[in-house]
Amino acid sequence: MREGAHPGRIAAFPAQNLSHEATGVARAPIGPHPTTRERIIQESGIEEHDPYDDAVATRRESDVAESSRASRGWWDRHADEYQNDHGAFLGDDRFVWGPEGLDEAEAGLLGPASALKGQDVLEIGAGAAQCARWLAAQGARAVALDLSHRQLQHALRIGSEGVALVEADAGALPFADASFDLACSAYGALPFVADPVLVLREVRRVLRPGGRFVFSVTHPIRWAFPDEPGPEGLSVSASYFDRTPYVEQDDQGRAVYVEHHRTVGDRVRDVVAAGLRLVDLVEPEWPDWNGQEWGGWSPLRGSLIPGTAIFVCARD
Repeated sequence: MREGAHPGRIAAFPAQNLSHEATGVARAPIGPHPTTRERIIQESGIEEHDPYDDAVATRRESDVAESSRASRGWWDRHADEYQNDHGAFLGDDRFVWGPEGLDEAEAGLLGPASALKGQDVLEIGAGAAQCARWLAAQGARAVALDLSHRQLQHALRIGSEGVALVEADAGALPFADASFDLACSAYGALPFVADPVLVLREVRRVLRPGGRFVFSVTHPIRWAFPDEPGPEGLSVSASYFDRTPYVEQDDQGRAVYVEHHRTVGDRVRDVVAAGLRLVDLVEPEWPDWNGQEWGGWSPLRGSLIPGTAIFVCARD
């Protein structure tokens, strides 16, 4: 890892400063190893009125730079709320693929847990690094990468023993070619980027031959339905084939949140265009034990339509 990554800090690599020269991967833990958990405290200096509350939702085009800028700002701004609302479900060191609660310990989409020991694994869009922390517990050398500094601060708050934390854009990964055996992303990066092939090609570049990349996204069919957990979310309200991004913008027309829609066929073609091979497409069913609502995900909708799509890819 580049100079500047050291215990107690997050290694930050702004996308505009990245190049693809050899950088290596940290073999030492990054961050403190607390024995007690801090409570989540909103950062000082954030005004009482949140301008994001006045954002207006629309459908319009949003390019790579605008989408990246909006995602960084939104996740920095809402990381506290996200971890407060969903931290208990996600756990501190649990690997969950989506709101359905499919657990990697049971699914084994990256391979048997027993085979993870000694593997170099990259988590993209790691948030507070819950998945990376689980990987490290299995003996993997885990790196957790996220665009949001505030999300990675939550990773430090929970504890980053055995996990290297890197702040960077998924479209310009700051790692040498063939640095990792495995890569994964649970709802990280890919739903929010304007050019998913760019990200997938970067993942292929940093994977070693024979490596595997598994990522989960909102199931594309969900875009045809309102984002509501109740009965009102069960009627088709939009065209499944409309790829126009969902954008929330401020009163100056600047995007503050962007999410991009791809059909199932688009996602498959993206994987192939990046030089990866699609091994499996998993659509988790909603389990009986899960009674939570998470945004538009709910037991009602989960029993009728898929909410998550998981793509299992290989680098030959």
